[in-house]
Amino acid sequence: MPEIAILCLAALAVLLVKHTAADFFLQTPYQFCNKGIYGHPGGLLHAGIHVAMTPFVYLVLVPASLLLVLGIALGEFVIHYHVDWAKEQVGRRLNATPQTSIYWHALGMDQLLHGLTYVGIVAVLVWAMY
Repeated sequence: MPEIAILCLAALAVLLVKHTAADFFLQTPYQFCNKGIYGHPGGLLHAGIHVAMTPFVYLVLVPASLLLVLGIALGEFVIHYHVDWAKEQVGRRLNATPQTSIYWHALGMDQLLHGLTYVGIVAVLVWAMY
């Protein structure tokens, strides 16, 4: 397997582990209860934790510049925050609970969009390497 393929898979694995930690182990009720309120510090904190943990991927794929790192951080923050906010809006407006299918559909789309964000981050880092 080409070295770049191994690096990409490793980077995605690091980002998925980071995502699981930030979304399911480090997220507090203050964060998840307030993500649906636009601009609330709880939602901003949650997105910030994700961004703060993303540099672990740079141990696998080193970015070309500090400007690139800042661009990735800003992009991830904006995307993560708005994906979570939108999921909360859908859930509230449609009265989603874990007992309803819409809840699971919204959660699945949320997780898919976050995963695709990580594919984008790795793509940008690979582009910067070459």
